[in-house]
Amino acid sequence: MSRKMRHSGCMSQLSPAGDLTLGHVMDAAGLAAEDVVVIRHTYNAGGLVEGQTPPEVVLRYTQRQSVSWSVGASAKTWLCFFADGQRRSRYYGAFTNRGEVAEHRTSELKYFDLEATDVLSSLRGRLVIQWSLDAVNWSKKGSLASSFPVVEIADRQEEVFPGFERLSLPYWKLVEVMTESRYANWRSALGSVQGIYVIADTTNGKLYVGKADGRERILGRWRQYAADGHGGNVALKEVSDSAPDHRHNFVFSVLRVYDPSVPLKVVNEGESYFKAALMSRTPLGYNKN
Repeated sequence: MSRKMRHSGCMSQLSPAGDLTLGHVMDAAGLAAEDVVVIRHTYNAGGLVEGQTPPEVVLRYTQRQSVSWSVGASAKTWLCFFADGQRRSRYYGAFTNRGEVAEHRTSELKYFDLEATDVLSSLRGRLVIQWSLDAVNWSKKGSLASSFPVVEIADRQEEVFPGFERLSLPYWKLVEVMTESRYANWRSALGSVQGIYVIADTTNGKLYVGKADGRERILGRWRQYAADGHGGNVALKEVSDSAPDHRHNFVFSVLRVYDPSVPLKVVNEGESYFKAALMSRTPLGYNKN
């Protein structure tokens, strides 16, 4: 006999056997099934590459839907999963839907005003459900998807630190490194050294060379960039003030590391050298001094 669970005024169809389902998860999060659409993307579709696709690209990809698509048009919350082998589907994240932007509609596509939300954020990358047999049908109303069984809630896997010489972090990745528990060992490494770093603007090739010395270390300096996108640097702040989203074009790399015992004079000399070598004080760069 099937059962139903009711929480906070929401109701969804659950597993007859009492197994954990997506419906249980939605109910626990206070999501009403009738207000939800569940979407299953596939990597390598539309340029989506696992581990290499920034969140803003996934957002833009999700915003555009066929003019014939109506399943989630009125749904308040879009829960997005990615195919994870056969019918397995791994939770990516959620978007709040503010409705279609009619003036952006084309003969083939609708455009929806979506915004990333923290709904079920603790389960990102960890929650795996089993999609229905008709896997070709990539979107489901919440009332139908609520019966999908949960097949895995994985432990958070710690990411292996690649080494300072291999760090190349787009802004979105920098934010993840500074905030997510799976990058704890990265933060430990960055917090153990002084260093010289470079920020590259992928839109124009301009470079900013900076230093992290004393107690601040690279970790402390990069935390500031993750928080505001400019770290208080004059030229970068000017860019950010004129276009707040421009920070997403920045890539952060380490040029040289120093032991914490190395004198400030040595770190300053290293910074000056790289500013000259990379011409970041010229109109080709963002350094003002």
